[in-house]
Amino acid sequence: MRFDLTDLRLFCEIADAGSITAGAERSSLALAAASTRVRAMEETLGAPLFLRSRRGVSLTPAGLVLLRHARALLERSARLREDLAAFSPGLAGEVRVLANTNAITEFLPEAMSRFLADHPGLSVNLEERLSDEVVGLIAEGVGDIGIAAATVDFGRLQTFPFRSDRFVVVAPAGHPLAARSHAAFAEVLAYDLVGLDRASSLQRFLAGKAAGLGLPLRLRVQLRSFDAVCRMVEGGVGVGVAPETTARRAAQTMNLAIIELDDPWALRDLTICVRDIAELRPSARALVESLASPPP
Repeated sequence: MRFDLTDLRLFCEIADAGSITAGAERSSLALAAASTRVRAMEETLGAPLFLRSRRGVSLTPAGLVLLRHARALLERSARLREDLAAFSPGLAGEVRVLANTNAITEFLPEAMSRFLADHPGLSVNLEERLSDEVVGLIAEGVGDIGIAAATVDFGRLQTFPFRSDRFVVVAPAGHPLAARSHAAFAEVLAYDLVGLDRASSLQRFLAGKAAGLGLPLRLRVQLRSFDAVCRMVEGGVGVGVAPETTARRAAQTMNLAIIELDDPWALRDLTICVRDIAELRPSARALVESLASPPP
């Protein structure tokens, strides 16, 4: 039985995503190529690895066994690369980071660019997830470092403070909310919304909050970035929810009103989490120390 590291990495990505399509995207493979690799793995094994349905895929008993061993082998491979990299100057290898939307869009670009500029031999695999997913996957050993909202239960994971921000509402001039200084999310849901793609972790988070209130999330437009959301809001399409740092920056060049959200979850302390910093590879440990340092 022979599976190469690309097979094992693809298999783990599909298992984590619950979808062959999403797993292929995360592995930078075409869907047809990913499907061919999965079929070849199942033929070699002589047993199915996934149960297919319209909702995606789930692991069979054989898949669960392979997932445990695949993660261990990929971790050993990463450690091998780092141990050999010790003979070259500087840090090397790859660090896998799982983070929520707010961390990725507002704080990680600057923090990561500084760190990677100092370590040209190192690469970071950055993946967007909901905060509770981040914590669960780090606990399972899927990623090296997680960044999540401090409102989730981190269990036995080690944590370090990262950044703080809050979500606010952005509204166009003349909108009924524009004259308000603050509002509850339930009031915001009475209006058409401009939001991120439904697959984004923040949009799924907001959809969950709306469902908890028993109210619909009336998304008129879905975009890829908070800046695009602000531009569409300025055009009068609807209102949006964005990090305050983004909203304040956008308001410098756009005609926008910023309204604070009264809901407790709107205040977001972002936290770094790891299983055990002492057991992290040197590259991952160095990244944690860099991210946990106050910004210059």
